[in-house]
Amino acid sequence: MDYMDNIRNKLALLPDLPGCYLMKNQEGTIIYVGKAKVLKNRVRSYFTGSHNGKTQRLVANIVDFEYIVTSSNMEALILECNLIKKHMPRYNVLLKDDKTFPYLKITNEAHPRLEVTRRVLKDKAKYFGPYPNSYAAQQTKKLLDRMYPLRKCGVMPKEVCLYYHMGQCLAPCEKEVPKSAYEEIIQNISSFLGGGHDAVKKDLQKKMQEAAEELYFERAKELRDQIMHIDAVMEKQKINTADTKDRDVFGYAVDKGWMCVQILYMRQGKMIQRHSSAFPFYGEAYSDFMSYVTQYYSDNPALPQEILLPDMASAGMLQPEAGSAAGQGSGGPEAGGMPSGQALMAALGAEDESEAGELSRGAAAGEGLAADLSGAAGPGAAAEAAQEQAELEQEAAAEGTVDAAGGAAALQEWLGIKVLVPQRGLKKQMVGMACQNSRVALNEKFRLIERDEERTSGAASSLGQSLGLASLNRIEAFDNSNIQGANPVSAMVVFIDGKPARKEYRKYKVRTVQGPDDYETMREVIRRRYERVLKENLPQPDLIVVDGGKGQISSAIDILQNELGLFIPVCGLVKDDKHRTAQLLVGDAAEPVSLARDSQEFYLLQRIQDEVHRFAITFHREQRGKSMVTSKLDSIPGIGDKRRKLLLKHFGSLKKIKEASVEDFKVLSIGEKLAGQILEALKDEEPSL
Repeated sequence: MDYMDNIRNKLALLPDLPGCYLMKNQEGTIIYVGKAKVLKNRVRSYFTGSHNGKTQRLVANIVDFEYIVTSSNMEALILECNLIKKHMPRYNVLLKDDKTFPYLKITNEAHPRLEVTRRVLKDKAKYFGPYPNSYAAQQTKKLLDRMYPLRKCGVMPKEVCLYYHMGQCLAPCEKEVPKSAYEEIIQNISSFLGGGHDAVKKDLQKKMQEAAEELYFERAKELRDQIMHIDAVMEKQKINTADTKDRDVFGYAVDKGWMCVQILYMRQGKMIQRHSSAFPFYGEAYSDFMSYVTQYYSDNPALPQEILLPDMASAGMLQPEAGSAAGQGSGGPEAGGMPSGQALMAALGAEDESEAGELSRGAAAGEGLAADLSGAAGPGAAAEAAQEQAELEQEAAAEGTVDAAGGAAALQEWLGIKVLVPQRGLKKQMVGMACQNSRVALNEKFRLIERDEERTSGAASSLGQSLGLASLNRIEAFDNSNIQGANPVSAMVVFIDGKPARKEYRKYKVRTVQGPDDYETMREVIRRRYERVLKENLPQPDLIVVDGGKGQISSAIDILQNELGLFIPVCGLVKDDKHRTAQLLVGDAAEPVSLARDSQEFYLLQRIQDEVHRFAITFHREQRGKSMVTSKLDSIPGIGDKRRKLLLKHFGSLKKIKEASVEDFKVLSIGEKLAGQILEALKDEEPSL
């Protein structure tokens, strides 16, 4: 093929240099962006050898590629991030805009405000965060609003508001507030968010004690409440360390074409939260992981002091949960064991500023700590791990990918903060903790998918076996709705492999039946539905479910077999006196089928019956509402179909029309006389309408 010849020619000319490559599909759209420290090796690897299913899907869509040479791995890392943001390629890991993290922001204004934002601007404001979720940011802001009286209003009011009287605002709208007062508040907030909340808490406790001794009990209660809020918001920590460093600890796991990335946030020596992201990936696992990290920090103004990344061996495929031994305290880092979080973080705090040397050279202190934790794990396990890591690094170099050390160095040079890939000791265990969390989260995701399969396709298959059907992929269910024969309607829902296919739902206005005749309504709707199925060659269901018993089943079978020549199994769902699914009847003789009440098959039938009933009732309410509106307006002389639609479009409902004045009708070219007639006619209308 022409495009393959073009690709071969381009592959022969690739340079032995770092850079980025852009894969394109048949339409010329960029579908994947990657980076490499040796472009020739990395790009060639896509078109040679075998790949997993996800990568094969990507390669099958590539008909052309471009590349951009850079002078270093760091430039390749940054360029890849920018290209991903610009082109949003389909097969790249994307940190989408709606997934950006919230920050607390002190605005750069004459009278500053504290607010939660997801947009980071170069506006000289102070940003704190990121917070793992909006709730954490909002709760922290609520606490700070109670403690520090910055203005709350977006637009300065003309008089003082309730916040001033509550002591939560300095009232710059009426009073002159010196700049020094704001500077002190901003400094206190910065100190608080920087981990100084313990000092603030002690100060509040002291003031509370003084207020109580002076019998200012209301003030003492206010201070006590502030202390409780600090405990509630700031003291929900999982793990403490002896040092006060801010760290982001990354880990990831991959399986079945999916990647899960976990970030453990440590702020001022306390692990405050974690963030988890799971997504499909199509490229090389570690390269796509580094793309995620780069995008995460590209718009992050609040950087930690240190970032810990896993090496290429730390995050493998999901393993069987033999790790229960680790939870029991046996084994060390090489053996898969892990000390308790408290012990791990407390020991970590004892490390000094020589940690970078310890991590890269294996200083005696670090090795000693690792040996203490590893227990029975001897030098053989360490040598095996080192050999595995060396093989991974060699493989990465052969393909031209950015290895762990190179990626960390590039990230450190770009961000200007310490980025480490721990090889031994306690920091290695921290990263292992993040990777373990990733494996657990990914395993949980797959187990949830399996449970969903049991509830849906598995339940449908079991139900088919109970009914003696070879397969049960498509189920169509019907329900009728009317009130004493008024506004009769029917509805059909479709379940495919046990899941609702909402795009295939259908509504029916009953045309030929007068009065509340459920059997004739069922006959009409079944006839209309399956005449169309035959005429348009639509897929036929494996099972038809009707709401009702023997009469409804017989009506449906009569139309299907005697009029349309279709022999599709029909079953009916009978409800008990509490309007709950009670029994399944099958066939013209309406024989009951025994299903356990707690079985997945019975739950599936309940979901089908509830869904079709909900859909039918909703449609009936719509029709009833329309008919009531229509009859009320149509009874007014001078109001035809066109003017009725105009009135409803302009006012929105009969209630709004009824509340309007004569003047409000002039914009619709309706004079005072007709407007008066409309209002008079609607005078006795029910308020609910």
